[in-house]
Amino acid sequence: MLDESLLDSPEGLGEADRRGLLRGAAEAGARVRTAARHAAEAGVRELKPDGRPRAVLIAGPGAAATHTADLLGSLAGPGSPVIRLAPTGVAPAAGALRWELPGWAGSVDLLLIATPDGTEPSLSLLAEQAYRRGCSVVAVAPAGTPLAEAVSGAHGLLVPMATAPYDQEEPLAASSPGVFWALLTPLLALLDRIGLLTAAPDALEKVADRLDHIAERCGPAIATYSNPAKTLAAELADSLPVVWTEGTSAGPAGRRFAAALAELAGRPAVVAELPEALAAHSALLAGPLASSADPDDFFRDRVEEPPALHARVVLLRDRPIGGLTAAPAARDLALSHDTPISELEPEEGGDLETLAELIAVTDFAAVYLALASGA
Repeated sequence: MLDESLLDSPEGLGEADRRGLLRGAAEAGARVRTAARHAAEAGVRELKPDGRPRAVLIAGPGAAATHTADLLGSLAGPGSPVIRLAPTGVAPAAGALRWELPGWAGSVDLLLIATPDGTEPSLSLLAEQAYRRGCSVVAVAPAGTPLAEAVSGAHGLLVPMATAPYDQEEPLAASSPGVFWALLTPLLALLDRIGLLTAAPDALEKVADRLDHIAERCGPAIATYSNPAKTLAAELADSLPVVWTEGTSAGPAGRRFAAALAELAGRPAVVAELPEALAAHSALLAGPLASSADPDDFFRDRVEEPPALHARVVLLRDRPIGGLTAAPAARDLALSHDTPISELEPEEGGDLETLAELIAVTDFAAVYLALASGA
């Protein structure tokens, strides 16, 4: 059950936030600036690449590395050479995870390692294997870790991760906004340098400014009625979020939101991109999860019986209202099944800015839902 009174209690939210998630969300802009500075100090801007790599392989544990690979692949556009190396192993512990290079990886490929830990033995071995194969190696990881030493030994480039004193050394922290932006920002700067995507220093500064703006709008001191993140969290109480995305960068934002809801708030969610989502989820909205599926709910004992779980559509868009869009069809489908709908659309700006806004608002919403539901 969601404690909505907690949403409008900054002190209560602070006491419930034992993992520093709200601070991570609020300081995302500062984390971007610090990470961009670390990338510059590591020499990313001085790199003189000999053309674009054939493949960009990304390895790392947890949600932050997964979302980083997803987002970079989307920004690189159709035919993206970005490939995530998924780990194997018997547990999600640092010593149990295993990564392997594809058999075809060689001197024309680039290996990126992104981790908030840096103690994973297999990532150190991966860096050494890449060096033997002739792959270029770049890592974003905490300084002074075994991985940092391995990357140095493999003649790779290490960008020290922008950390904060409250970063937690546990898998749950991988979905925290601070960790995500600390890993993503240096890789954006690097891939801009090699020409795979556009993320110039001034664009990263605008991302930081947009994140600061969202932190002001969505902070714990802002009341629910004027706070889009708190409003979304309240709307998703006792609901199954059905996340529909439209636009290139909205897809990764929606997938990150669904993963954060599961990892931080313990809430299931389904996600799909428009217009395919309309066919994929039509039966879901018409089934027992539809708001109109339980006509006897009016007679439910409000004290003894928990409310039934019903779907709620969350529409994330990174394009303006005008132009070719499936949003009207999405609204019609949801309303035809008496399914409520929440919509988020960023203010105008560059691709990275609008993406940052979608991620920031949904990150705040996932955090508020986690704190107010006691997750």
